[in-house]
Parts: sequence; C-alpha cells; structure tokens
Amino acid sequence: MYDVIIVGAGVIGTAVARELSKYQSKTALLEKNPEVCQGTTKANSAIVHGGYDALHGTLKGRLNRRGVELYPGLSKALNFPYQQCGSMVLAFNDEDEKKLEALMENGRKNGVEGMEILSGEDARKKEPALSKEITKALYAKNAGITCPFNMTYALLENAMENGVELFVNTEVDDIEHLTDGVRVKATKRVFEGKMLINCAGVYSDKIARMAGDEDYTITPNRGEYRILDRKVGDLVSHVIFQTPTPDGKGVLVAPTVHGNIIVGPTSESVDNPEDTRTTKEGIRKVDRSATKGVPGLPIKESIRIFSGIRASVEGSDFMIEPSKANKKIFHLVGIDSPGLASAPAIAEEVRKWVEETIPLKKKESFIEERRAIPHFEELTNKEKEEILKKNPHYKKIICRCEMITEGEIIEAIHRPGGATTLDGIKRRVRPGSGRCQGGFCGPRVLEILARELKLPMEEILKDGPHSKLLAGKLKGALQ
Repeated sequence: MYDVIIVGAGVIGTAVARELSKYQSKTALLEKNPEVCQGTTKANSAIVHGGYDALHGTLKGRLNRRGVELYPGLSKALNFPYQQCGSMVLAFNDEDEKKLEALMENGRKNGVEGMEILSGEDARKKEPALSKEITKALYAKNAGITCPFNMTYALLENAMENGVELFVNTEVDDIEHLTDGVRVKATKRVFEGKMLINCAGVYSDKIARMAGDEDYTITPNRGEYRILDRKVGDLVSHVIFQTPTPDGKGVLVAPTVHGNIIVGPTSESVDNPEDTRTTKEGIRKVDRSATKGVPGLPIKESIRIFSGIRASVEGSDFMIEPSKANKKIFHLVGIDSPGLASAPAIAEEVRKWVEETIPLKKKESFIEERRAIPHFEELTNKEKEEILKKNPHYKKIICRCEMITEGEIIEAIHRPGGATTLDGIKRRVRPGSGRCQGGFCGPRVLEILARELKLPMEEILKDGPHSKLLAGKLKGALQ
C-alpha cells in the first residue's frame, strides 16, 4: 500500500514526486515509457515565462508567477541549468502596441515586476539583431530559460534519493475504487494507494476516464521547431516573442542554456497524441515568423528540426482538481504553456491537496540538494585532475561536437532512474546534440549502453518502445 501513486513522469509528475518526498510518505511514480521525460517534457520551448501573459485570476496566472519565484532556489539546490535572461514581445504597428499595453496591465495584476515598454530604438540597443520595423517591445526582466530534460532528471534523482519508487514500462490499464483508496492495474503489476495523482499529460483524459470522470477531453496540439548551431548562439540574448494571437504566444527566437538558438513553435491541433511529424509547411511558417522579428536569423545553420505535443483543453486555464468519482484521485489536465514555468508551483498545489486528505509529516532526513553530472570540458585543470584520479573513463572523448566523455555517459546510466536508451543519454549529457547529430558518437554510445546494462546491442532502444536500432548480427561481424 502506497500513500500516493503518481501517473506520468514528465516534469510535472517528477516535480510532484520530489515535493512529496520531503514528507514521510510512500510514493510510487508510474511511467508507461522506457524512461521518464519522453512526452511533452522532451520537446518544448524550454522557456520560464515571465507571467504577464497568463490571464489574471486564472490558475495559470497564479502558478506561473509562483513558479518563477521558485526557480532560482530550486535550480541551485538541484543543480540544473536556469538563466534569467529576460524576454521581449515585439510590436510592429499600433494594433500590436495596444496588445503590449494589455499584456503589461495583465502582468501587473498578476504581480509581475520588472516590466517596461521599450521604444524600438531601445529594444535594438538590447538586441541589435532585431528588425528595424519594430516600433516597441514589452520587456520582462524575470523571464528565463532552462533545460526541461536536466530539470526533470534532477527532480527525479532527488525524489528517488528521498525514497520515491520509479516504475518504467508501466502503463496504466485500469483503476478500481477502494474504500480506503485506489487499486491501479498497470502492465502486469497491481498497485494500491491511499491517493492517486494524474499527471499523464496528453493521456490525462484517458486516465480520468478510467477513474470514472468523463468531463475531460485533451486536444493534442503539435508545435514544430528548429534548432540552430551553437556557433550562432550569441545572435540573441533574450527570449524574443511576436505579439500573441488566438492560437497562442506565437513563434519565438530564444537562446538555450546549452548555447544554441531555438526557433518555434507552430500551433496545430492533431488527432494522434503521438503525431510528432515535422512538415515543410510548418517549418516554413516558423521561418517566416521568426525572420520577421530577427531578419538576419541564419536558417542555414540549422542542425535539427523536431516537433512536440502539448495537452490542450477547451478554455484557457489549467484543470487541477479532485475527481468527482473518488476524492482520493486528483487530476492535472490541460497542463500546456506555461506548464514548465509553473511546475514547481503546481507541485506545491498538489501537496496542499494531499495534506487535506492524508497527514503529512516533514522528513527530518530529507536530502535537499542534488549533484549534477560534471561536464569534463567545463572543469578547471585542478578539477579535471581530481576526477581523473577517481574515474579514468573521463579521459576518453566520445562526442567530439559537445566534448562529452565516456565517464559522463557511464554516470548518466547509473544515476537513480538512469538512462537506458540512446536519446536518454543524449538528453542527460548531450552526445548527439551537436552538429553531426550523433553521426560519429551514436555507435559508441550504443556500445557503452549495452556494456553497462549488460544487454545485447540489439536490445538497446533509441527512445520509446519499438525503437530498436539494430535488427541482429550480420555474419557474426557485430560484436
């Protein structure tokens, strides 16, 4: 019997797990994929939104603002990247300027500080690459960028170090109501818990229906992106937005914490929550919109295009509420933008609800901090010498583009909830994220995974289920 069962191990599920791990509660975290961070969390804009856009009086508005407050302390404690770089929303005409005024007023109501409307000239002083056609820009000092992958892994590792149990390849098939809680059947396992938290992202409506709640309908929303090479990563230093439209915040141009430029997304409703195709039309739309604000954007320096799926619902707010069928079940539905920015605050919200249902006592032995995997290339000479004394695997460079060592890859595998797939390694320590996109290092990473996990290379997955890279040995040549 668990105190709490959490369904879904993206940034929201792991944030909730970490928050509950501060207390004397037995928590199970269920994930249907081979690894955590394989849904919406793996493909988004990586933006910590300032809080001026979410409508005043909504959960989004309140939790976005609180989430931004929590990011500096959380990123420091858990050692994941976060930069408060600020953002700008661009105006090109009188109509756009009115939207900026409305955004600023909404931000003030939400309690957002550090906002101002700049003239076009002042905006270009901060960002010289901006178009000369820009008339004004809303500047928000508190907006930032993070790494959704490293944040999720940091939350997970810390939660597991504090007692949370992770179950991957565990897809929920059925939910039964018990007198004192719930019974969850999931991939040949049965879990019983006093409470269940539904953090299943684009499948949260499906989990809700299993619980007897028919009121939720997720519309998968696909957004397409472009990533530019790090050699042009200094083109912009702020998150650059267009003025919002009924379809959303529009296409952005932004630096990443790893030194690239991210451009996107589009916004398109799709039927299949796994439909992560990219299209010529979508990428052309991204390029047209992005180059309107940043005309010198070097599109030819693109190293990857990709798309992600967001869990949208009818209406404009998060749906965070107890089940009508069973008050021991709590649903988090429609957690789209600004879900990443709000994640730490959403976790607090869930914990408050849990406290109303079962007693929670603070854990005196709670481990608050988490050590990140050291990136050998960024260490001082003295630090390199020290780490090499303990682990000679750091001598061998596996990824030349990102200068990632074998030691980093091995540690990513053996961390709590560690990597078991090629893309799991890529997201944790970045081999395959550079110019060649794994063309050189991919086979080496595959070999290391097979060796460390003691599995045949043919069993190693690229990412999700059914993504094996190798079919078998050819005339005994494959070792």
